[in-house]
Amino acid sequence: MKILYEDNHILVAVKPAGLLSQGDITGDPDMLTLLKKYLKEKYNKPGNVFLGLVQRLDRRVGGLMVFARTSKAAARLSEAIRERRFLKEYRALILGTMNPLAGELRHHLRKRELRGGAFAEIVSETDPEGQLAVLEYEVLKSKKIMGEIVSMVGINLITGRYNQIRAQFSAIGHPLLNDHKYHYRGKKFGEELGLACIRISFPHPTKQEKLDFRYIPETGIWKHFKE
Repeated sequence: MKILYEDNHILVAVKPAGLLSQGDITGDPDMLTLLKKYLKEKYNKPGNVFLGLVQRLDRRVGGLMVFARTSKAAARLSEAIRERRFLKEYRALILGTMNPLAGELRHHLRKRELRGGAFAEIVSETDPEGQLAVLEYEVLKSKKIMGEIVSMVGINLITGRYNQIRAQFSAIGHPLLNDHKYHYRGKKFGEELGLACIRISFPHPTKQEKLDFRYIPETGIWKHFKE
């Protein structure tokens, strides 16, 4: 884990791909538990340490995460997300090339609970369980890797639906690398999903300032697009 920012109210860190955001039934290591341990040891705190999970990243997705160190900060950051004052920018590695090279994707998604886990399903706009999912994209670069045409895409997430990016790009025929859950059938590029949260920008929960953090992955499947 790499910690980028820390004060009395928030903590911003980079989650490695493969690490859980928070604990689950597997009992595997997770960001929330590891950061609580870090704070407890650094400040020699007795008892339990409060740390609020403001956002989540899928296990196989790396990138930026912010955590709240107080309940007040957690409430205000959650409010910023609801009011769309919390910007989240991603980069994805998708199969194939897109036309046009920049634009907007709009779908309606429904979260389905299946035996093997949850799944984001594309539905019609009249489906009562469907929620509007919107993102903006721009193709940054395309190249052939191990015989596959792969494009690196910048994504501005307008809404924050479950598995939104993965489901939307799969729906238009450009699934993310290694995303077999959403119909990727290309060559296997390790275990890492072709998705990373590279930027978060939000108002500080107690100060009159806007914070902006960036992170560009350069290892694993991202090394092919190292700038």
